[in-house]
Amino acid sequence: MKKIVLSLLLCSQFAFAQQTNQCGILIPPPSLINNFLNVYEAGAYVRTILDSVNWQKNFTLQEQTGINNAYATIINNRRFIIYDNRFLTALDQYSNTKWASISVLAHEIGHHYENHLVSGNGSTPAKELEADYFSGYALAKIGASLSDATAAMSKISPVQGNSSHPGRAARVDAIQKGWYYAKGVNTTATTKARPPVPQPQQNPPPPAAESGWINLSLYGNNAMTVYLSDDGRNFSPVAMKTTQPFVFKYEIYNYGFLRLVNSPNAVTYKLMHNKDYSIIWNRKTNNWTVVEVK
Repeated sequence: MKKIVLSLLLCSQFAFAQQTNQCGILIPPPSLINNFLNVYEAGAYVRTILDSVNWQKNFTLQEQTGINNAYATIINNRRFIIYDNRFLTALDQYSNTKWASISVLAHEIGHHYENHLVSGNGSTPAKELEADYFSGYALAKIGASLSDATAAMSKISPVQGNSSHPGRAARVDAIQKGWYYAKGVNTTATTKARPPVPQPQQNPPPPAAESGWINLSLYGNNAMTVYLSDDGRNFSPVAMKTTQPFVFKYEIYNYGFLRLVNSPNAVTYKLMHNKDYSIIWNRKTNNWTVVEVK
């Protein structure tokens, strides 16, 4: 399986593989310890960031282990920032500063702050630069140095950009501009353009469903492992919990495949982007099945 994409940021513990997530970030090596003690500690950093820009939170912060990611999304008209604690820990260790994970949270807050998700047309270089600028601005406000603010992007952003994400130099530059502006330093004389200055939003537009994401839920008493594939041939295990949905998308096509058992003879379900699915127990067949939620 080439890659199941989630939104910001897998490799062996010893080699830094050139894989990226939905926000165009190289995924760092895994770590064996947790970074934030719990969602409440992460929430404290989020509140500090929001206070620094005089903005009231309009999203829910949710921890989801095993997704190797952190991303902003909208599910059923509710805004979320979903993050993997171990992923953020690995990012901090790879960047040698805890500010790296805080900058990632700030970047995702920036997507909600700028209402990037309501258009439903996915990532664009302009959106990513605005979120990067917001991250630099917010981190400067809460006491990060310039090197702290750019630590994560300097280490893990791909050098080359693409149609949805700018390259490393442009992203670091946007963070620096946001940081300098927060410090009262005008950099417009040496740059052609920059993303808009963050301004407090008292009444942001209502959220709309974000295109692309698949919302997969498990209805049962116990957790279970399912198997996902983007090509129908190579399947990867994913741990499912009954307490929270698994939100993801496939990279290659607008669909992918799900098996409940790791066997070529198992029933294979085709999952389409921008759909919700549930794994439920079918009393008629006395087995698990997958249904689309409409």
